[in-house]
Amino acid sequence: MSSDFPSINDILSSGKAVKKSDEPPTQAAFTQKMEEIGFKELEKNVAKRAEELNMPYIDLASFPVSAEALKSLSEQEAKDYGVACFYFSSDEIRIGIMDPSVEVLKFVEELSKRFQAHAATYLISSHSFEHVLKLYATLPIVKLVNKDINITDEELNRFEAGINNLKEVQDAFKGVSISDVVTLMIATALKMGASDVHVEAEENGVAVRYRIDGVLHDLAMLPRQQWKQFVSRIKILAALKINVTDRPQDGRVTLHLSKDSLDLRVSTMPTMWGESVVMRILRSGNKGVTFDELGLRGDAFNRLKREVERPNGMIVTTGPTGCGKTTTLYAIIRTLNKPGVKIITLEDPIEIKMEGLNQSQVDPSRDYTFAKGLRSLLRQDPDICMVGEIRDLETAEISIQSALTGHLILSTIHTNSAAGALPRLVSMGVKPFLLAPALNTIVGQRLVRRICENCIEEDLQKGEKLDKAMKLLETLPPAEKPNVDFNNIHFYKGKGCEKCSGLGYKGRIGIYEIFVMTKEIEAVVLGGQVSAHAIEEIAKKDGMVTTAQDGVLKALEKITSLDEVFRVSE
Repeated sequence: MSSDFPSINDILSSGKAVKKSDEPPTQAAFTQKMEEIGFKELEKNVAKRAEELNMPYIDLASFPVSAEALKSLSEQEAKDYGVACFYFSSDEIRIGIMDPSVEVLKFVEELSKRFQAHAATYLISSHSFEHVLKLYATLPIVKLVNKDINITDEELNRFEAGINNLKEVQDAFKGVSISDVVTLMIATALKMGASDVHVEAEENGVAVRYRIDGVLHDLAMLPRQQWKQFVSRIKILAALKINVTDRPQDGRVTLHLSKDSLDLRVSTMPTMWGESVVMRILRSGNKGVTFDELGLRGDAFNRLKREVERPNGMIVTTGPTGCGKTTTLYAIIRTLNKPGVKIITLEDPIEIKMEGLNQSQVDPSRDYTFAKGLRSLLRQDPDICMVGEIRDLETAEISIQSALTGHLILSTIHTNSAAGALPRLVSMGVKPFLLAPALNTIVGQRLVRRICENCIEEDLQKGEKLDKAMKLLETLPPAEKPNVDFNNIHFYKGKGCEKCSGLGYKGRIGIYEIFVMTKEIEAVVLGGQVSAHAIEEIAKKDGMVTTAQDGVLKALEKITSLDEVFRVSE
């Protein structure tokens, strides 16, 4: 910084030296005066340079910098880039920079995106910059009340160390303080790929269970005396009322990791021995299953791909809770999410956040239902709409009318099979003559666990399950029959190893049945006697592969086991 100051000889030759007074000045006063003169010359030089660079110039030593402007940039960021924010509003930020380098200008551009405001740059001197840095010390120190959980990689590694299977989790909980219990639960859940953590008060203790790949596993039993402290800790984090124990509560907490963040949806419910707490881990963001990764195969893949490309109509996914219906819809949306396409979703709750969409969460407590949200949604000029679930006649009718008037509607409905969706909609009160032309395709699905590739071995399956599998293979449409020796068929299973925590399975994949609205099915619907069995038989003749058949084919391909297929499809 001293190299920017004019020398003493320069000051003397300029005629701006201090004149001799009657009383000789003290050394401190003399030094201060010389610094003031030097600062003025420095500002003149910077102003001249700004003019050459065609940039505005400002002297921040005499400009009031607000606390809001200071807080917009951390002190470390200011030091790293040599910049200072001296004006901050909702639509504009003004940044003083000492060196307009490419790196600094890129940082200013990032600030503009961060605050979604126009960023204006001004050239400042090193004296102005030092002045602003000193102002950081005047900011009041406020301790933020943060309900989010911050977990470092070191903490995760510490808690995950030595945990290779479900049995070792019980030992990990021994001797852990209440403040670390939550962190330990989340760390082990993330390592094992759990989707939900269940903590349930029982008569003699507190049961901890994880849902891994759709199956609930008992992991540990905590001492009964820790229960109240644990529930209070969870409620504080999720912003729930600690003193309310006689009715259910729902909350949400964000989990901050070094590279990413996750959301935990927390639900509490009163039970006989205390409250049951369930924490659902929501892995949000742009990452997720793509259309090609769903597990669709053969003609089913081609059928759905063809229907997705249509500009209007309805695509409905069916199946029980937790079978991956929403994941399938989002995989379809990822394919359709392109520039020039307006996509709006109505969800309860929003579990997957994705850029490029307008996502809205319904709230029945405030009379914001799927039906009312869908009416408003259609006024937003969308091309594609996703309705989280069709629960009532009003939502069904608006969805169908929208599909008939040029929109592509994606939704879900709870039925046991794809064919069962049509009688379910008719039983709600939907008019068959509207339903038939509106529906493009219905997808029935289940999720099966994948065999762990690290410990796969042959499954010497015999008896009833093998007989069922053979019958399902024999009744496949000719185009879908596998090219194998039916007298020498092999199936597989997982033995259990450290990589799969001793379960023999790791990850899940969908098994599907897909049928499109054909003239034969449309005739059945318009006839008024809508039977799931009749519709399924027509769909099979048209080449539909059932979920059970799709599962057996995946078992033949070493993807899953017969036990898993019949667990979810029977």
